[in-house]
Amino acid sequence: MSLLIDNIGELVTNGAGPGLLGVIPDAAVVVEGDRIAWIGARGGAPAADTRLDAGGAAVLPGFVDSHAHLVFAGDRAAEFGARMAGEPYTGGGIRTTVGATRAASDDELRHTAGRLVAEARRQGTTTVEIKSGYGLTVADEARSLRIARELTEETTFLGAHTVPAEYADDPWRYVGLVCGPMLAAARPYAKWIDVFCERGAFDEDQTRTILAAGQAAGLGLRLHGNQLGPGPGVRLAVETGAASVDHCTHLTDADIDALASPRFDCMCARGSETTTVATLLPGAEFSTRSPYPDARRLLDAGITVALATDCNPGSSYTSSMPFCIALAVREMRMTQAEAVWAATAGGARALRRDDIGVLAVGARADLTVLDAPSHLHLAYRPGVPLIRTVVQGGVLS
Repeated sequence: MSLLIDNIGELVTNGAGPGLLGVIPDAAVVVEGDRIAWIGARGGAPAADTRLDAGGAAVLPGFVDSHAHLVFAGDRAAEFGARMAGEPYTGGGIRTTVGATRAASDDELRHTAGRLVAEARRQGTTTVEIKSGYGLTVADEARSLRIARELTEETTFLGAHTVPAEYADDPWRYVGLVCGPMLAAARPYAKWIDVFCERGAFDEDQTRTILAAGQAAGLGLRLHGNQLGPGPGVRLAVETGAASVDHCTHLTDADIDALASPRFDCMCARGSETTTVATLLPGAEFSTRSPYPDARRLLDAGITVALATDCNPGSSYTSSMPFCIALAVREMRMTQAEAVWAATAGGARALRRDDIGVLAVGARADLTVLDAPSHLHLAYRPGVPLIRTVVQGGVLS
């Protein structure tokens, strides 16, 4: 079956290069199966089996949320209230969620994760990465990833989220568990491995050890870095060829230089250039009253930037990519075009994907129809439900 999406007032393709949207006015798109078969000015559109009239609205690629923690149980609304009353954020609340997650049934975890994925889809997200990290036992990390894999192919093993209470006196023994039995149990359900490299979590040597074990097991590398203060996270991400380093709130000149430098990775095809994407998570700064990352500094240095929600019950309980776009424009000095690109093509690059986050012949048919004439309205009208229709893999939802 083919689908013609017609009468598009503004079609955002992301086909004009990094950070550039590539806009086609008065456009149309033809979808065959789960792929885009034709794209261009509506006057030349071929016939299709069914037609969706966009009514002059803007159409853009589905959002790519490349950082989310959706398999959990419990609620930390009281913690949020305490922060709003002036208590600082330290990251220690993770253990609260760990306790609730361990006590939850598979069905309870599946219900919460599925609800959040559906919530994100209604807001235009067609690809979401889901991390583990709230089980922190061999069995609980494996089941978290098994549930996540039911919802997305972009699954990340984050056994190194924090050191659980039972290993507080011997964190290296926990590192051994993460690199050994836990990694072995998680590997069948994971595509990526991640480490929270931060004070109070995992130091440089521990992070290197865990990333090396994950890479040896065939997992791609990701990293939480430089959220709570300056640290080795960004440098380690670049040195190890990680696809993305996420948060990037506190950066030195050396961090910027490292991210801006191209790298040739022996893990890729010979001669292929790889870069580590800086993924910014403004929902976390909103929720913790922390300083926002300086996106302008990153962009002006030519660094690839992605936006993601960091959806989790403690420090960023939002599934809304439009909200993150609005925050990026208002608080992080991104232009509207840069923010939309970062939330679509940027997220795809953070997942090392070239079939999503763009609208082009052969790409996945993941599209969002706005209830607005232009992508500019995503930041211009924050908090307004502007997603009219979502097409995911060629299917209307």
